[in-house]
Amino acid sequence: MSNTQLQQIIEAALFVAEQPMTPTALRESVLSPFSVPLPRIREALDAIMQDYETRGVHLVEVASGYHFQTAPAVSEYVALLWTEKAPRYSRATLETLSLIAYRQPITRAEIEQVRGVSVSTQIMKTLQERGWVKIIGHKEVPGRPALYATTPVFLDYFGLKSLSELPELALPDNAREQALAAEYPLFADANKPQADS
Repeated sequence: MSNTQLQQIIEAALFVAEQPMTPTALRESVLSPFSVPLPRIREALDAIMQDYETRGVHLVEVASGYHFQTAPAVSEYVALLWTEKAPRYSRATLETLSLIAYRQPITRAEIEQVRGVSVSTQIMKTLQERGWVKIIGHKEVPGRPALYATTPVFLDYFGLKSLSELPELALPDNAREQALAAEYPLFADANKPQADS
């Protein structure tokens, strides 16, 4: 099989696939008649990615494999094709999702403690129905509360290969000092400005 034919088959499969596909999934499905080794499939995927770098769609790798998506530079124009607006999520929903993403696994009570307000059942239901969050177990404390974590669907939706790609949290300039002072009172005393004598 030529490199061109290999790339054509992979490209066509990824265009029609409803979900991202891994190199293994490609080898076991559309490439099964050819016994193509995984390194060669990865090379073909890299070549396709390069071919699409300057086009209106890009081949991207996400947590669950490879898929085509609209290039960021043209996404606002493509969005004009749909009159229906994308769902808007409340600030509380987005805060809850952020806490789960950055502190997982986390219980609902821990989310409420950080946010300072209760988390509605509807927020948790919305995140689970969307497929972004799931219960991965129960914490070994009285009451055995559910532990929540994000899913591969969350990673795919936000274009991430792994949680390590989450952006750094922006903290206020003195946030580190405040946290240390709360935990270690002597740290606060040591960092107080000294009065001139």
